[in-house]
Amino acid sequence: MDEEELIELNNEKRKQLSQKNKKYYEDMLIYIRTSYNKSDQEMEEILVELLDHLIDAQAEGKTAKEVFGDKPKKYANEILGELPKEVTKKHIQFFFMFICYFLAAASITSGFFNWAGPYIFGVNSSSNTYYLGTLALKALLDIPFAFLVMYLALKYIRWTCFKEINNKRFLFLSGLFGIFAVGIFFLIAFIVPDVEPKVELPFYIILLFGIILYLLGRSIRKTI
Repeated sequence: MDEEELIELNNEKRKQLSQKNKKYYEDMLIYIRTSYNKSDQEMEEILVELLDHLIDAQAEGKTAKEVFGDKPKKYANEILGELPKEVTKKHIQFFFMFICYFLAAASITSGFFNWAGPYIFGVNSSSNTYYLGTLALKALLDIPFAFLVMYLALKYIRWTCFKEINNKRFLFLSGLFGIFAVGIFFLIAFIVPDVEPKVELPFYIILLFGIILYLLGRSIRKTI
């Protein structure tokens, strides 16, 4: 079976688990799936094997903790350690999809605010001056930071696995992380100086550029 079929099979079989065993297994599933440098196909095969083993054990009256132990992260890391590190075509496609979506979001946001400027800030122009050197410099800073934010988010998600964290604490920590990330992006936007050459572009060109990037990212996503 391919990866998608394995995921569907996993989703269907998980319904057989008790609530307690399901919580334990789904934490392990999230922990393993967020290991980004492994083959997705092999991870899904392992996850289905673990699920089958747990379903059989549950039928005998055993719990997930009795099957996999009381140190699930250690057990999951041992499983991941047996899988070879791999940068697949899917990982490369995801990398370019992420860049397209990120730049599309930045372009559409910029174009929207340029269009809304006359109504919100009283600016009587539908064009704006863009410094190409500044845009390139911001991209060189923003894109690596965006990947760092995504990496830290994955680390945070993995940290929460197998922990009893109440919703309020989870939302509070997630909010702090989001505020920090957005703050850094704004800081980069303000500290980067104007670097020529400069061009004058109407808001709809920027919006169109963002839409093209979004469609490109979406087309890449369909091939993943």
